[in-house]
Amino acid sequence: MRHDRALAAGLLLYARSRTVPRALVVLLATAGLAVWAAHSLNAHIDPDRRVPVVALAPLFAAAVIGSSLHTASDELDRTAVRPWWRLRALHLLALTGLAAALLPVAVLGHTSVFGPPAMIRNTLGGTGLTAAAATLVGARLSWLPAFGYVSAVYLGAAGARGGASGVWAWPVQPEGGTASWATALVVFLGGGALYVARGARAEGPRS
Repeated sequence: MRHDRALAAGLLLYARSRTVPRALVVLLATAGLAVWAAHSLNAHIDPDRRVPVVALAPLFAAAVIGSSLHTASDELDRTAVRPWWRLRALHLLALTGLAAALLPVAVLGHTSVFGPPAMIRNTLGGTGLTAAAATLVGARLSWLPAFGYVSAVYLGAAGARGGASGVWAWPVQPEGGTASWATALVVFLGGGALYVARGARAEGPRS
């Protein structure tokens, strides 16, 4: 019983130190905004009208997840007796799973090439980008590389289909593309593994 209470207290402390409760609220708000935006686009007329929601809503969710990877106690984390990689993995997977469950609700209800699978794919790929960025540049700026990349693809290659575009333009591809799914999964697994192994980069001067 004491062990269970200590474990629960430790998880709660970890969640609070990473502002996970705030991230949960923002993820719920992002999902609600995506639902509103998707139902305002008349996607039954033209499925491509869903591309902004399918590309940008997962990007916003990934930015929220990336920001929650910040820790204000980097030195304490690195000198802890217990390894942190399990908590980091649980943290990343739990928020990614929640986002991947919530966002597809926005694109339900119509047969479309930009439906729930595309939303899940982009959530995974976007989160992989922000997780890798959190390790390399810090959690507070982890949204920036993902935002730059997805925005550039959305603005410059929204109509690209098939071939090599399935790899480099995966955020705007129809949901059935094998190359786009493979790329997003590789990005998620690679970025996630990098973060779980190393944690977010320390930010600010150390005393």
